[in-house]
Amino acid sequence: MMRTETKCIQAGYEPKNGESRMIPIIQSTTFKYDTSEDMGKLFDLEASGYFYTRLQNPTNDMVAAKIAALEGGTAAMLTSSGQAASFFSVFNLASAGDHVIASSAIYGGTFNLFNVTMRRMGIDFTFVDPDISEEELNAAFKENTKVVFGETIANPALTVFDFDKFSKAAHDHGVPLIVDNTFATPVNCRPFEHGADIVIHSTTKYLDGHDATVGGCIVDSGKFDWMAHADKFPGLTTPDESYHGITYAERFGKEGAFITKCTAQLMRDLGSIQAPMNAYFLNLGIESLAVRMERHCENAQQVAEFLEGHDKVEWVNYPGLPSNKYYERAKKYMPHGTCGVISFGVKGGRAAAETFMKNLKVAMIATHVADAHTCVLHPASSTHRQLTDEELVAAGVAPDLIRLSVGIEHIYDIVEDIAQALEAI
Repeated sequence: MMRTETKCIQAGYEPKNGESRMIPIIQSTTFKYDTSEDMGKLFDLEASGYFYTRLQNPTNDMVAAKIAALEGGTAAMLTSSGQAASFFSVFNLASAGDHVIASSAIYGGTFNLFNVTMRRMGIDFTFVDPDISEEELNAAFKENTKVVFGETIANPALTVFDFDKFSKAAHDHGVPLIVDNTFATPVNCRPFEHGADIVIHSTTKYLDGHDATVGGCIVDSGKFDWMAHADKFPGLTTPDESYHGITYAERFGKEGAFITKCTAQLMRDLGSIQAPMNAYFLNLGIESLAVRMERHCENAQQVAEFLEGHDKVEWVNYPGLPSNKYYERAKKYMPHGTCGVISFGVKGGRAAAETFMKNLKVAMIATHVADAHTCVLHPASSTHRQLTDEELVAAGVAPDLIRLSVGIEHIYDIVEDIAQALEAI
């Protein structure tokens, strides 16, 4: 069996004699067939193949297969963005009148997707503290609960997900656990090994790693038994009349039902497909993922330790620090490192944070995280600048909070840049 580092290079595509070493870019919207009967079999899901890139594309599927191999899943699909992956993964199981439990420590864009847009679609959400007790978590379930959702490492709270607690509760109530593994990547955490059933990624972040392409991915573990909970998931366990009465869980089994339905229904109707060129660039990024993640984590650990010992820094949040409340949990689920993202606060509040940001020379001020460049963001003066200090605190974003995404530059250059910016305060 190939190890992770080798899968990053070789999984998903095996060129035959004389074929391209690199995954080919199939930049075509449509595909030619000899007979209508041949094409009809595709529309009836009786044969595998491609007829329109809005649903599937060979380049995308090769890259999705690589990510599935990295995660240890049985099937995967690419989406146009991480937001699309979040939406598709939940909407494939929950519809109007259903209920979803989600950790409250998730990416703000995902929270808004769930709490605003998907509520308007008639889906109810309960957001729970990630450190909730088992008893309180179990009490949050309802008869119509269809999904539990969380993030391996929350963006930007850096909360480390308690897989054991949430997977047990989900499975005790007969529903799957969906986990966003964007920050940890399959290099540092494989959620399927800890009880997750579906894994999603914003491939825009570490998987791409070069700030080049927006994308998402959904991976199925192939372990959740849909037929054992047939009454909860009629979309998978009863005939789909839009495909001549196919029952996905029966035709494609545990290993392929979820992704097939997601492709055949949601991608067909909503069309949030990733461009083949983007998938090609994503694959280039994945080839170096293992070595990059090692460097991201090494650099972030040293930066976090430097910040924690600096007299102008008020607080530091990084799961790799022994002082962090999630340190032991991080070691349990991610023994080889977490991610490259750190949050910290400088003494002097908003004004001091703005001074620090202005004096950075190596670190780039940007809204992005998790790529090769070291990037910083001060929410109080950018994304949340419309809020007062009191409103910022109420929103969970301290006026002094700085989010630092540590890149793969030389560690001395990163630390020296931070040091001189702190001295300017």
